[in-house]
Amino acid sequence: MTDPQPSGAFAWLQEPWGRALRSAALPAPHLFTSRDVELREDEDEWVSVAASLGVTPERLLLVRQVHGTGVAIARRGRALPWPRPEADIIISDDPDVAIGVGVADCAPILLFDRRSGAAGAVHAGWRGAAAQVAAVAVRAMRDTFGVNPAELMAAIGPCLGACCGEVGPEVVEAFRRGAADPSGIDAWFRPGADDRSLLDLARANRDQLVAAGLADGAIVDSGLCTKTHHERLHSYRAARDRAGRMLGAIRAVRRR
Repeated sequence: MTDPQPSGAFAWLQEPWGRALRSAALPAPHLFTSRDVELREDEDEWVSVAASLGVTPERLLLVRQVHGTGVAIARRGRALPWPRPEADIIISDDPDVAIGVGVADCAPILLFDRRSGAAGAVHAGWRGAAAQVAAVAVRAMRDTFGVNPAELMAAIGPCLGACCGEVGPEVVEAFRRGAADPSGIDAWFRPGADDRSLLDLARANRDQLVAAGLADGAIVDSGLCTKTHHERLHSYRAARDRAGRMLGAIRAVRRR
């Protein structure tokens, strides 16, 4: 199978369990998995993917995602035992654990602070994006670890693209309700069939990160649509309940 071509900031790599994406722009151990693993109940898959991040499975920390803006914090020396709380954001300053979110059309966003080495993982589907989940994650890292948003870097992994992200008017209205400037959301939508619109989920999250203080040049986007490239990437829109999940995961780096 030929790999779809990501943006220049990303590259496909071969792991023992299959293909993965990494970004040279993100100077921390991280990865975005592909359809080569489903990440359901197969323990061997979790062992293999955790090993690619340099941790054991119990040190790969996940959350019970609820399409909200809840934050889970993995503090250095206090992350384990991990209760797997309900949240859609995980932030960490512990280099001995990896943190991750599962997706199958929603955007996985990985954050890294160049100064402190702290990291974040964000599950940002349309509900999360309408609630400004990316900006909530930036504020959580600032308030918890003292990071300067201008020092943060972000990588947005494969997600449903503007080509395929058809949504109803209720989604557009949810974005308007959640926006500080409702007129600013117009750039994230273009007309679809009938009363439908096409959502550019990656751009919405990118713009929210910039509004939260990140430099535009510090944000990279894979440019890959999960539905378009469903042969390589898991997509709920393409496979519905048969879709597996992809992992976006990162480790903090020890700075001090």
